[in-house]
Amino acid sequence: MGRTSRKKRSTAANRAIAASAALILGGGGLVAVNVHASAGEGASGPPPGRFQDAARQLSTIDCPDAGLALPDVPDRARPEVDRELAAMDTQITDAYRQFADRRERIGRDPDLAENAVLGPLRAKRTASLDRIGTAVERVTGNRPQGLDGLAGCGLRADDQNGDDDGDDGAGGTDDGQGRVGNGPEAADFVDIRSVRPDTDRPRNRRGASRGTFTTDCGRNENGKFNPDNVIAAPGVSNGAHHMHDYVGNQATDAFAGDDDLAGGETTCRNQGDRSTYYWPVLRLQNGQDEDDVDADGGGRDGNAGEIQTPSQVTLRFVGSPVGKVTAMPRFLRIITGDAKSFTNGDANANASWSCTGFEDRQLADKYPICPEGSKVVRSFAFQSCWDGRNTDSANHRTHVAFAREDGRCPDGFRAVPQLVQRIVYDVPPGPGFAVDSFPEQLHKPGTDHGDFINVFDDKLMKKVVSCINGGRRCR
Repeated sequence: MGRTSRKKRSTAANRAIAASAALILGGGGLVAVNVHASAGEGASGPPPGRFQDAARQLSTIDCPDAGLALPDVPDRARPEVDRELAAMDTQITDAYRQFADRRERIGRDPDLAENAVLGPLRAKRTASLDRIGTAVERVTGNRPQGLDGLAGCGLRADDQNGDDDGDDGAGGTDDGQGRVGNGPEAADFVDIRSVRPDTDRPRNRRGASRGTFTTDCGRNENGKFNPDNVIAAPGVSNGAHHMHDYVGNQATDAFAGDDDLAGGETTCRNQGDRSTYYWPVLRLQNGQDEDDVDADGGGRDGNAGEIQTPSQVTLRFVGSPVGKVTAMPRFLRIITGDAKSFTNGDANANASWSCTGFEDRQLADKYPICPEGSKVVRSFAFQSCWDGRNTDSANHRTHVAFAREDGRCPDGFRAVPQLVQRIVYDVPPGPGFAVDSFPEQLHKPGTDHGDFINVFDDKLMKKVVSCINGGRRCR
């Protein structure tokens, strides 16, 4: 079945009661609205049943993503800025935990959300944003504008809540030992057989680069995991607040620099590929504890259940439908998808879920329920256009781009080999699995993402380009 075989401890799963107020951030201040209040209600409180209805309306903490708002940070200021952005993620994680612990009390006293959760969070974010502004100003002489507007957060609803049994994933699960889970829920799953096929892709034109290069780096059989993110949060332990699977470079952690990666061992069959490939682990939520139940990135960050080893991982580089590709620069970093898409929106989301035998049907915001005998498939098509200069950027996005609908790169970008990942899992049919996520992202399927650092040696990269441009299938 392709699952891990670590010793587990059983846990109980009981849904927690959620809150009874909707809290909305507006104009820099917190507006608390008791969703139960009506002219017909007396001092005894809301009518029976309405407390549970409102419970579904408060799900998570929603904060502006400061990282996306900082596309231009000078190189000398980036280490300090990255550390502060990672600290802000930790602040949200801590605030979400405070919110989860006080859900029922906040339902009775909405002011508690401001006093105990959102107010302290805003103060911490204000201090971090001030340090970010100072770091940039120290290098450029100019302070970034608009940072103050990124400090405030609110509580928001899970618009996908569709249960009618009072057992909603936003309310979380309590395993009897005080650890509260945070999704997913039944509304996050859909039967793949109900999804309409969609195979709309750019057609290859004359001069297209039709070849492929496939690198075999295993399935993480050796169990390399950590909750770091060396791209988005370099130098910060537990920068992701969720666990990652790693294949390829075995030196990868938060503190690995380019020299460390260049000298690192690799699980790739071709030793010329020392690239780093990583993605959030997928867990089976079957009431069984994993080894990280009391660790950062695991139970401490709301990620529970058995980590599943993929049954298959395919790493394939493909070409452009409109022309030739050029070599990737060594140490090019690419993040595809958005780990915070539930609160950020889908502008950078790139999740794609399906089932074997049904891969002409792709889901972006739902997990698939696969029929008996079919396996869960998650895939990532990475950005295939590079700006020709930078191996990274301040927000880790603007140095690369997706091709336009006609297959051409945006102006100023050039086509490079496109990494396409396909990860297959043999899990029981039906709901009961989820990818790891930041706690406040509620394990939504749309938060799925992948990370890649190119550490091909020059000789192998030349072969990749030659194979793709020459229309050959190489390994």
